[in-house]
Amino acid sequence: MYDTILVPIDGSDGANRAIEHGLELAERFDAALYAIFVVDTRLYGEPGLSSTELVIDEIEDTGHGYLTDFAERADNHGIEIETRSCHGVPQEEIVTYADEVDADAIVMGYQGQTHEGRGQIGSVVDRVLQDATRPVFAV
Repeated sequence: MYDTILVPIDGSDGANRAIEHGLELAERFDAALYAIFVVDTRLYGEPGLSSTELVIDEIEDTGHGYLTDFAERADNHGIEIETRSCHGVPQEEIVTYADEVDADAIVMGYQGQTHEGRGQIGSVVDRVLQDATRPVFAV
């Protein structure tokens, strides 16, 4: 049913739930996992010769850490995983990457790092739900 599953991550509780769900689905369906971390250029811009570059470097390092942890967990379950870190608008990068890897499903937290409203769906997952041409599980 699912051969490829994409899990966008950002270190939030929602992303951690998505990781768990993605691992369960990948194990159940013997699917390959793909993970993406996006540095949101709307918040920070593109790096230049300024203090913004230091902030972006720190965010990238944090994202690489999240991706490495996820890859180790997948490896411990015997699940193949490919990771990507990039800059851009998160919902656009997620949908583009899902199309690129021909993901059968996207599994993501219903709220991410920047969402503060309790019980409300986050703006990134809302846009992915609207723009994706494949099933999206918001967990």
